[in-house]
Amino acid sequence: MSRCRGCGSAELCRVLDLGAVPAADDFPSASEPVTAAESSHPLAMNLCGGCGLAQLADDDTNTAEPRGIEPQALRDQALDAVARVADSGWLRGTTVREFGSPHGGTWLPLLATRGYTPARKADVVLDSFGIMHEPDQRLAFEQRAAATAGDGVLLLQFHSLLSIVEHRQWSGLRHGHFAYYSLTAIARLLAAAGMSVVTAWQFDLYGGTVLLAAVHGRVAPDAAVEAILRREREVGVTDPAAVGRLQSAASNHAAALRDWLNAQAENGQSIYGYGATSRVAALFSMAGVRTPLIRAIADASPAKQGRRIPGTDVAIIAPEQLVLAEPDAVLLMLPDLYDEVRRTYPGLEGRWRIDAMAGEGYPSVPARPLVPARS
Repeated sequence: MSRCRGCGSAELCRVLDLGAVPAADDFPSASEPVTAAESSHPLAMNLCGGCGLAQLADDDTNTAEPRGIEPQALRDQALDAVARVADSGWLRGTTVREFGSPHGGTWLPLLATRGYTPARKADVVLDSFGIMHEPDQRLAFEQRAAATAGDGVLLLQFHSLLSIVEHRQWSGLRHGHFAYYSLTAIARLLAAAGMSVVTAWQFDLYGGTVLLAAVHGRVAPDAAVEAILRREREVGVTDPAAVGRLQSAASNHAAALRDWLNAQAENGQSIYGYGATSRVAALFSMAGVRTPLIRAIADASPAKQGRRIPGTDVAIIAPEQLVLAEPDAVLLMLPDLYDEVRRTYPGLEGRWRIDAMAGEGYPSVPARPLVPARS
């Protein structure tokens, strides 16, 4: 892309370049041999000097990720989000429209229990992690604004660029995810579509998630929005130098994973993974992960089982196979799954290691007490 996906500016700066890696959403059959072509897709992030939107530079992939299982953490957060919005008085009218995410999940049943019915132009318009999948960001914001009734509200949830920069979450960059949002950039894009951000809620999901409410016209933001905008200015989410620190984070993460796996192999430890998410492809490729450094990676999605991580020979297995393997350690690739997998697979207690670069050790070793299984 030579121009910004959001505002059309030509003032783009490269802030993160992972080189050529596998397509994030292509999981070949485990029986297919690994080819060099699998790891030939450029993956880089640009930052717009005009509107401040961080965005996928280019995407030459055209594959569809096998549908995963919606994590319990995501379902719990949706329930919490709807309750908080309702308690704040922002669930207006009686009609709803949702712009969905290709990764699944929906808030429509939660709104249906509150008496909302579907409509093309609605009082409440929902978008939870959907808009990032739109290559034309300007058009995407215009479409959501047009779907919102004149006195309605747009509720838009996104993984915060502020959190990505603060917590060095470079692996949020992936094919098919065309934008990475700060509230600063979103406010500008919504303003161009005739809307104003009026309030916002923050959640711990994915290390830092924001849900905003926007309405038509010029309306002043509340203290919650101002607080986020102030923190974004302090961190520098529109500063190429600040966002560009993700580059060293990516290199350090890959090196730490490689060194840790090699050390475990030298000590005769059997290491498995859990969570064949799309973020894994680039990390494993950059770290040079192969079997037997990681024997296999388990995933609850039947659609992924029997496949492998692209660019590697690491097979994706069912969680039941993981339990039977009795590994010395299990590297959890998505920290949000931690409480859920501990409840579901108590036999693996004490073996979980979380893939996270926050902190000095790699990987982090959970220390929370076991959560009783649900009845």
